[in-house]
Amino acid sequence: MQIDNTTYKDLLLFSNDEEYSIFHRLDFTRTTGGKAKLAAIFTEPFSDIGKILQVQSILKLILEKENQWPLQITNGTVMVMEKFYETSVRDIPIEPDIIKAWLYKIFNGPDYSVTRYSVTHFADFLRGMHLMLNLVNVPHPPPMLEGLTARARSLMKYRQIEQLVQEDPSRKMLPSRVLYYGRFLRMQFKHQGEELIEIYSQLDAWYSMAMAVKKMNLQFPQFKVQDEPLMETKGLYHILLSNPVAYDVALTPHSNFLFLTGANMAGKSTFIKAVGAAVFLAHIGMGVPAQSMELTVFDGVLSNINVEDNIVKGESFFFNEVQRIKNTILKINDHRKWLILIDELFKGTNVQDAMKCSSTVIKGLLKIRNSLFILSTHLYEIAEELKPYPNISFRFFETAIRGEQLEFSYQLKDGISDDRLGYLILKREKVIELLEQL
Repeated sequence: MQIDNTTYKDLLLFSNDEEYSIFHRLDFTRTTGGKAKLAAIFTEPFSDIGKILQVQSILKLILEKENQWPLQITNGTVMVMEKFYETSVRDIPIEPDIIKAWLYKIFNGPDYSVTRYSVTHFADFLRGMHLMLNLVNVPHPPPMLEGLTARARSLMKYRQIEQLVQEDPSRKMLPSRVLYYGRFLRMQFKHQGEELIEIYSQLDAWYSMAMAVKKMNLQFPQFKVQDEPLMETKGLYHILLSNPVAYDVALTPHSNFLFLTGANMAGKSTFIKAVGAAVFLAHIGMGVPAQSMELTVFDGVLSNINVEDNIVKGESFFFNEVQRIKNTILKINDHRKWLILIDELFKGTNVQDAMKCSSTVIKGLLKIRNSLFILSTHLYEIAEELKPYPNISFRFFETAIRGEQLEFSYQLKDGISDDRLGYLILKREKVIELLEQL
């Protein structure tokens, strides 16, 4: 599924401020390598329903086996293994017996200590991998998992590895055995060991996704195979909110454009981001923050939420808004399924100009029936001329006023809001009072 950097930023999928990053919220990896693999998964959402369903199956399998999942492999374990391959160690003797091992330990004490420490961590890692591979050894596993685990088993089919796995971790290993395993791991198992770490990193990333599904009570979406785009969800909420309000929303081939109105702070932007984030998570095989979700596979998601000006290039805010819309139209005019999210079109020009521009753009986008659109705006006046179009629906967020206090229900309702609360907010925040005192 195509998704550009602007959309990643708009939907808070990644963020330098981790508190506002969906990736950070869902990261339960145990190793640095697993975190890198999870980030790679986030940057490559699928457009292939088969791969999406495979990942769902893998996560469900991990959740079934969670109570037995081996946790002895830590980030420290993997770091020690990697360091062992990078560290210069005096050559370990071939077939070290008791005497050779004793001499090596006496005359190469630091090298022996590094080897003993590393072999212990290799043993923990290999035992963990052995247990993990047995857990996921089920009939008819997803091909993505089967290929990975089959490769891991082939890499571990060495007599020395089988012996190391069988060593009793509660007993101190003899120096001759330490050097026996240490030489094999350094001289004959380096590439295999590094590849096993890569395989474990992928398993760690999937484990993280499964734990996110469990700990955040996410639900796996259902995918429909059809030519027309569809997205229906019940109880949808934004995954970054601690006390979210849930929404029910449906975008169908017959009603593929949602025209959203409401006052500032009523919840329009949060709603749009919640939809985009859920659709994205569905396309990496994750569960979604909703009671249920049914959708088709989309070829791409594009957002127009936080457009910025560019002082260096001399490009105004409005110019960049126009360019973003232009590029969006060029991309989605390809008869494929897109989800388009637009928050407040043409904020960079005056109201009359914005109304004319917005009306023109919306009427043009309504011709595109193979994509789904959510567009929020304060310009409720243009809704009247859009009502004749059969594929547009009108929803709004209601705001109640109690004296000078605003109450936001964050409930999505049918219809159009004509709330204009800017002056009231200025007054409530005592800006008017401050100005009068100047």
